[in-house]
Amino acid sequence: MAIPPPPRIAGGGGGRKPRVPPLPPARTLLTAFAAAAALAVLCLLSSSPAASLSGAWRSGASSGGKYLYWGGRVDCPGKHCGSCAGLGHQESSLRCALEEALFLGRTFVMPSRMCLSSVHNTKGVLQSSASSERRWEESSCAMESLYDIDQISRTVPVILDNSKTWHDIVSRSMKLEVGGVVHVQGISRGELKQNPLYSTALIINRTASPLAWFMECKDRKNRSSVMLSYTFLPSMPAKNLRDVANKMKEILGDYDAIHVRRGDLLKNRKDRFGVERSLHPHLDRDTHPEYIRKKIAKWIPPGRTLYIASNERTPGFFSPLSDRFLPPCVLI
Repeated sequence: MAIPPPPRIAGGGGGRKPRVPPLPPARTLLTAFAAAAALAVLCLLSSSPAASLSGAWRSGASSGGKYLYWGGRVDCPGKHCGSCAGLGHQESSLRCALEEALFLGRTFVMPSRMCLSSVHNTKGVLQSSASSERRWEESSCAMESLYDIDQISRTVPVILDNSKTWHDIVSRSMKLEVGGVVHVQGISRGELKQNPLYSTALIINRTASPLAWFMECKDRKNRSSVMLSYTFLPSMPAKNLRDVANKMKEILGDYDAIHVRRGDLLKNRKDRFGVERSLHPHLDRDTHPEYIRKKIAKWIPPGRTLYIASNERTPGFFSPLSDRFLPPCVLI
């Protein structure tokens, strides 16, 4: 249930806005890699999410608490409201929102579904003639089919936005003349926590921000202030997803995996003078096998099985890596 739009409260500061920590090295976790491969299958099998709460929050113990709301879709508002961001951006956004709830000591109102971009998922996407809401339902997954909500709630209390409890909370907030909902924009998390104008509100609504969620954390420079690591959500997969990933691990055995994105990023585009230029001048050089070999040497020892996920279309492009690693399997 969305929050009705009373006047927004805009703020100009209160400290620097936080920033997302950099991505980890190219070597990925085995479970996370296998889990991503099983994601589309599980989404197709998942049913509509139950209107439920998680863990101790199912009993209604949170009725006297306070809440943080970021909207009904992950990474929206922002430029992806009309479409769908990639899972990487959405997971960064979700981690950002969860961290802010943890910092503020509030229960996070999590969207009940996460969309799957048609760029990465061409199955089950309806034709463009379908309504936007219908396309959204067809191209999205129940959040509970992706993440273990109970396990997340042991660190950050979470309720889903399709739950009866959230519906009741929104209804109660509309009856409060003071301290119901504050819509915030451009206000730091520090000010949200310290300023009574915000800290005493039942619901803090971040939907007022025009930025994608993870942009709220983009400018963080103090790494010691990071409360949830980048691996927090990848370590919280739903049980069905975890079981499928474990079966895939048994079949594939032990391996290392890297993602090498080339195809779409190597295209040249004309600048304002009509001259063709590359947006990433060194990408072609840095993603050739000899450079990849140097980059991964500190993480992946010789003789390991190496899987490469890439949109490179040239057959045998990564074959030169076979003299150091077991023949790579390229996933296009």
